[in-house]
Amino acid sequence: MDLNWLRDFECLARSQNFTRAADERNITQSAFSRRIKALESWVGLPLVNRATYPVQLTEAGKQFLPTATGALSQLSEARQLLRDADRGEHRFIRFSVLHTISVNYLAKRIETLQGQLPGMRTRVISDSLSTCCELLMEGAVDIMLCYAHGAVSPTIDETAFERKDLLTDMLIPVAATATAQKHAWNLDNRARQKISYLAYERSSFLGMVVEQTIGRKPFHAETIYVDALVEAIKRRLMAGSGFAWMPETAIQSELADGSVTPIGQQHWRAELTISAYANPSLFDQVTRELWELL
Repeated sequence: MDLNWLRDFECLARSQNFTRAADERNITQSAFSRRIKALESWVGLPLVNRATYPVQLTEAGKQFLPTATGALSQLSEARQLLRDADRGEHRFIRFSVLHTISVNYLAKRIETLQGQLPGMRTRVISDSLSTCCELLMEGAVDIMLCYAHGAVSPTIDETAFERKDLLTDMLIPVAATATAQKHAWNLDNRARQKISYLAYERSSFLGMVVEQTIGRKPFHAETIYVDALVEAIKRRLMAGSGFAWMPETAIQSELADGSVTPIGQQHWRAELTISAYANPSLFDQVTRELWELL
C-alpha cells in the first residue's frame, strides 16, 4: 500500500475526472490511472466506474472513501503531534528533495553550511516531485528543492511560497566514452544502427523534460531500459549498456576524467534550474539563517 494511492483516490472522488485529478496530483494521466488500478488491486474490488461521465465511485468505492480519507487525516494529525513535540532548541530542519538533487547537490551544500551554522540539524526526505510538493504544501517540511524547467515546472502555488534559484544544471545526452567511440554514437547521425537508450519514466520530471527536448526532432534510438532514478540509469550507462540524458551535476567527475562523453549537439541539451521553495514566515531563527545562506 502506498499512501499516494489514497491521496489519488480522494482527489479523483472529489474531481470526478481523471485528467483534472492527474493535473492536481502533478503526474501524467497514464501514471495516475495505474495508481488507481494498483489501489483497486490492493482492495480486491473495482472502486471507480470508468464507463460514466463524470467518473462515479462504485458501491465499494463509496464504502472505502471514508476509510481512505480518515486514514490520511489520522496520519496527518499524528505527524503534526510528533512535529510539535520535536520543536524547540534542537529541532531538525526538514527538506523534501528530488533524489538526484539530494545526492549530487544538497548533501555537499549541507556539509558546507554545517560549518557556518554548527547548531544546525537537518532531515532530508528524497522522493518524487509530486510527493515533495505535497510535503511542502502540507507543512511536513520546511524547504523543498526541485528542478524547474521552462516547459515543465512543479505544480505549486508560488504566491504561497518564496522561490530561490540556487544553481543552473544541464541535462546532457551522454554515453560511456569507450562504448560511444566503438559504435560511433551520435544523435545527429541517423545513418547508423539505432542507439541503445536508457530512459526515464515518462511520468517523472526528467522524463517529461527529455520528451520535451526530443520534441519533433528525428530520434534514432531504441529504448532498452526504463527507470525513474538517475543513479540507477547512470550505473547502466557506465557499464556501457546505452546512452542517457544525465544532469551535469551527476556526472561532473566522469566528464572531467573522460569516462563519459556527450553524443549530441547543443540542441539535444536542456537547461534546468535547481530551485528551493519555502514559506519563510514559518521559520525559526536557525532555519531563517540557513535559508539566507542557501
